[in-house]
Amino acid sequence: MGADFVQFSLTPLLIGVLAAIACALPGNFLILRRQALIGDAISHVVLPGIVVAFIITGTISAIPMLIGAAGAAVVAVILIEAVKRLGRIEPGAAMGVVFTSMFAGGVLILEQTDTSKVHIDVEHALMGNLESLIWFRAEGWHSLLDPAALATLPHELPRIAIVCAIVVVLTLVFWRWLKIATFDEGFAQVLGIPVSALGFGLVVTAAVAAVAAFDAVGSIIVIAMFICPPAAARLMTNSLEHQIWWSVAFATLSAILGYVFAGYGPLWLGATNAVSAAGMIATASGIILGLACLFGPHRMRIGVGKEPLG
Repeated sequence: MGADFVQFSLTPLLIGVLAAIACALPGNFLILRRQALIGDAISHVVLPGIVVAFIITGTISAIPMLIGAAGAAVVAVILIEAVKRLGRIEPGAAMGVVFTSMFAGGVLILEQTDTSKVHIDVEHALMGNLESLIWFRAEGWHSLLDPAALATLPHELPRIAIVCAIVVVLTLVFWRWLKIATFDEGFAQVLGIPVSALGFGLVVTAAVAAVAAFDAVGSIIVIAMFICPPAAARLMTNSLEHQIWWSVAFATLSAILGYVFAGYGPLWLGATNAVSAAGMIATASGIILGLACLFGPHRMRIGVGKEPLG
């Protein structure tokens, strides 16, 4: 039993948890800054960038993917400005048009190119490929101490682990600046904090987390984890420090429960086939948010201005 769990379930679980945490941490600040949809926007923009990067380079390594996503983000900014100025429409509408158009373009490119051999297709772009991230060389828990076995881990795990560690370190290093600038930009500027650069860095960090998670877990989890765990955490406390911990706990719980119910939930209900792990993880995060809306101690206060968090 232990050997089967380590081989088939441990790696997908760890990747799901780490991806959820990496997205939830910057999501806290995006929500408090009233920029929650940036996570949704990032997940739409990175798809065509990643696909074009693969077509040009023929590889799915991290560096080309990040460069492709960054290039797509630049194109998106240019298009948004063009739509706003030429169409004279408000920024939100311009963002919606550009992001959905770029995502649709990415889907069309996926359907017209031979990318399915490397798990870059419409299904994997939306749902990821958690179920296929099996650690074939694992023979039990002792494989965690075997260098030869560890060398055969799916490459998605060390990638998302490194990105998650970077996100945690950046959050700790810039904690004071983030806390001040999130709630009072004017005061932050008086203190000499580079507010604009900090906001740009936050978006870049969120983009890096999204790109790192995209291949393994797909856009659905990326979108859900940027919003659901931080929003649920906000309903639980008025302390920013506590909110961060709550969001990490909710992200972890969503990943674990979602993965378990994806595999065993249908069997418990009498069905014969499992369902998408990514879809079920996103569903679990939504259910947790719904419960927080119903029973969270601060459920009546969210959205009523920027309350000072301790």
